[in-house]
Amino acid sequence: MDTSAPLAFRLRPLTLSDFFGQEEIVGEGTPLRKAIEQDVLSSVIFAGPPGTGKTTLAKIIAEATKAEFIQLNAVTSGVKDIKEVCAKADQVKKSLKQRTVLFIDEIHRFNKGQQDALLPSVESGTVILIGATTENPYFSVNSALISRSQVYLLKPLTVLDLVAILERAIDHPKGYNGKPKVHPDALTKIAEMANGDARIALNMLELSILMIGTKITREDAEKVLKQRAYRYDKKGEDHYDTISAFIKTMRGSDPDAALLWMFKMLASGEEPRFLFRRMAIFASEDIGNADPRALQIVVSAWQAFEMVGLPEGEFFLAHACVYLSQAPKSNAVTRAMGAARSAVSQSPSLEVPYHIRNAPVKAMKQHGYNVGYQYPHSKEGAVVSEDYFPINYKGSKEFYTPSDRGFEVEVRERLKKTKEIVRG
Repeated sequence: MDTSAPLAFRLRPLTLSDFFGQEEIVGEGTPLRKAIEQDVLSSVIFAGPPGTGKTTLAKIIAEATKAEFIQLNAVTSGVKDIKEVCAKADQVKKSLKQRTVLFIDEIHRFNKGQQDALLPSVESGTVILIGATTENPYFSVNSALISRSQVYLLKPLTVLDLVAILERAIDHPKGYNGKPKVHPDALTKIAEMANGDARIALNMLELSILMIGTKITREDAEKVLKQRAYRYDKKGEDHYDTISAFIKTMRGSDPDAALLWMFKMLASGEEPRFLFRRMAIFASEDIGNADPRALQIVVSAWQAFEMVGLPEGEFFLAHACVYLSQAPKSNAVTRAMGAARSAVSQSPSLEVPYHIRNAPVKAMKQHGYNVGYQYPHSKEGAVVSEDYFPINYKGSKEFYTPSDRGFEVEVRERLKKTKEIVRG
């Protein structure tokens, strides 16, 4: 046994009985488990965060299958390598009547041309593809490959799963063979800090034993493991999932949860200006005229942040976040935008009526430009009966419908009165 290899490498499971977690995917009786055990696997894509078992499942399949098993890494392989593997697989299929399982780690790193090179062999069944990716496969893997594969989304491991993995590492002959005495609370602490990643959990255990010795309490683990290993890729799925949670939480008017998601992003190194941009958009998209001050608050907080910077600038982020979360919500402006765009796209032409055209020279007035225009300020209430829509316009004339929330209650009453005058 090579004890110099990392613990996570030494203890990678080679059978499903040693695999922990992902019960929905490889639990007893699931289609994937049956396919592995009966060696009738078809092409699959394993997608999920690091340390959730994607490569491990591929290795288990390699041990279980009677097929030829070949592994490529998308970082170091190109079209030439793919074509060579597929050509070899075709020979094996014809001469030995044997299938070839091709495992491609980090398949999202292949460009479109490289992924396209796989298609003929995957479609013909010459190659059974196993792709592993930490990205959203529906965005990072060609739709043609997706349609020819079964996609499995692996989830972060639970604390119970991670504790079981750590206990196995302590007892396994390739691990510590039962020598360390690690308090259950210490194992739970390590599992909690690993954030669903088995590799991180095993690395933390290895570090704790290296630094403390073979008797570890929870207090010992807390001293060594100062900081939680946050799983957050600023350009990947974590980024999009978390900002989505942040926006939806503010929209749901829960300032406490919104602060949690925001500070998770800040702790993970997210750019504060990105958060301000998203909040500025939110102030118009989801609040609008229900509270016109919302956008002002965000812009003012953003300006204050630019003057002060971090760490004190977090006050301004939190100020804006809490204000937006508690503000009355309305998407009336957003709906009005969509309705107006739709009307523009469906109208053959949008000719400006002559009476509201500009007439900078006298000759244009002779052609009817600006003739009959009523100047609202010359009338009581600054509202006149007038048609401001395009000539011969047949589309909808109702785009903006204020909600019954916040300041839009007043806006709705005002518009009701003005429209009665403007449109008769």
